Amino acid sequence: MKHYFILATCLLGMGLASAQNFTRQDTLRGSITPERGWWDLNYYHLNVKVDPAEKFISGHNIVRYKVLESAKVLQIDLQEPMQISAITQDGKKLKFTSEGNAHFIQLKKKQVPGEFNELKIEYSGHPREAVRAPWDGGFSWKQDSNGNPFVATSCQGLGASVWWPNKDHMYDEVDSMRISVTVPKDLMDVSNGKLEKVDEMGDQKTYHWFVANPINNYGVNVNIGNYVHFGEKYEGENGTLDVDYYVLPENLEKAKIQFAQAPMMLRAFEHWFGPYPFYEDGFKLVEVPYLGMEHQSSVTYGNQYGNGYLGRDLSGTGWGLKFDFIIIHEAGHEWFANNITYKDIADMWVHEGFTAYSENLYLDYHFGKKASAEYVVGTRANIQNDRPIIGPYGVNRGGSGDMYYKGANILHTLRQLVEDDEQWRQVLRGLNKDFYHQTVTTGQIEDYISKKTGKDLSAFFDQYLRTTMIPKLEYQLGDGTIKYRYVDVVEDFDMPVRVFVDGKEKWLFPSAEWKTESIDSTELKFDKNFYIETQKV
Repeated sequence: MKHYFILATCLLGMGLASAQNFTRQDTLRGSITPERGWWDLNYYHLNVKVDPAEKFISGHNIVRYKVLESAKVLQIDLQEPMQISAITQDGKKLKFTSEGNAHFIQLKKKQVPGEFNELKIEYSGHPREAVRAPWDGGFSWKQDSNGNPFVATSCQGLGASVWWPNKDHMYDEVDSMRISVTVPKDLMDVSNGKLEKVDEMGDQKTYHWFVANPINNYGVNVNIGNYVHFGEKYEGENGTLDVDYYVLPENLEKAKIQFAQAPMMLRAFEHWFGPYPFYEDGFKLVEVPYLGMEHQSSVTYGNQYGNGYLGRDLSGTGWGLKFDFIIIHEAGHEWFANNITYKDIADMWVHEGFTAYSENLYLDYHFGKKASAEYVVGTRANIQNDRPIIGPYGVNRGGSGDMYYKGANILHTLRQLVEDDEQWRQVLRGLNKDFYHQTVTTGQIEDYISKKTGKDLSAFFDQYLRTTMIPKLEYQLGDGTIKYRYVDVVEDFDMPVRVFVDGKEKWLFPSAEWKTESIDSTELKFDKNFYIETQKV
């Protein structure tokens, strides 16, 4: 989720510099270490008791995995001040050593390729408290207006290991998981997937949720409050989808009005991106004490039941007040982040660029192409061009916050180059079909779009993703000709541009070399849907 520009803070709150020194902990967190690479996640059962009064959690996680290669040491991640109390396999206690937040388990059992094994990891502690959720995440220990505990987790970038032990790297998603959360009996937990059952034990209740689809670690969430529930059925491309809403009682009537945008979102995004990717797990909006996040099938909401981004139009065009930013943006992540997930956070533009772009596709579906174009072009005012969109690999660091609206404008520009909206729609739907429930690299996404559009876009992506330069088209008019070229471009960048001469469409084919061709008029207008700068010289 997260919105870099309005809050003037990087998504991960890490204040990245172009020449940053990375540590051993960065590598242990951000790379596929040998102790991670030999096993493949299959199933988690996270069982955790949450004590809001003491801001304390305790429990265990069962980790089932498939052996890919024989090995003796397995890495599990859990961040301080949380502590592992015991690790067992087949009832036998195992020794482990810790290096910061990485814990290396010494296995006794022979690990045979092809076999499935389980670990039970018991842990407890006072988890890191979110300073400014969701950007500086962890546990949010809040109260509602009636003094009831109002608790939620958020941990993108920071990592799910801030509150539960897991294989905390995005490349390997668990195939399915069960989430069991014990809370005081007068409260409710809402987590991912479908609610299986509720066990009552004295003054406590345990809510058991099951996630039938692969899920990324940071998407797993716990939301605890004095919730009331309402819901509806959505008839979508893959059948009937359960749509559920969990809100505080005092906001029920406002939620019934505002959340009418959820089925509108589903109609728009199923049109553009294909079927909602998690029919078996349903779709939920859950009120939380922070702005919101894209937790899979359990999207969290805190936008104060109003349109825009906390009442603001991020595009400056008026169109941003036609929809609730958190509902549309965070739900858009169900396709780009939760269905298609980056392997390395360096490629986070695959999440945020496509999802920022989804905002104007929502407008396109409900308000028309002109509205969507005006919105996305308007968001260019938020672009900083401070650092490249793609970050350093293997150290758990993202690129520039420009991944949002520069990313959206890259995709909007691509739509112009395709010149066929139906073909462009099929590219977007094809991404979600062909990379269904997969983790990917930006290279895979770039190559796919090039192949499906029939265009070599390698220089295009290098220009916009890997540099901070905006292509500048210099031109001269006179004597019935136009002379033009690109500057501030990478090698082989030759993106064509649409112009209008006396209102008539014409295409220019610039490169880094000067070109000259005849033109019938000095009235020349560049199509603003192309993300370039122009300068008359």
